Amino acid sequence: MSGKHGSDKSTPMSKEDASRIQSAADRNPDSDSARSGFAERAQSTADRAIANDENDD
Repeated sequence: MSGKHGSDKSTPMSKEDASRIQSAADRNPDSDSARSGFAERAQSTADRAIANDENDD
C-alpha cells in the first residue's frame, strides 16, 4: 500500500492550512493530531511547498 488516501490528485499544504491545524492542536493539546505531531508535520510540509513554488519561478 502506498500510504496515500483518496485520489491521486493532491493539493499542496498552504501556510493557512498549517496555521489552522496548529491552532486546533493548540486549542486541544490532548487531541490525536496534537499528540501525533501532525501540526508540526503540516507546517514543515507547507514550508517545503512554498520553497518548491519559489524554486519553480
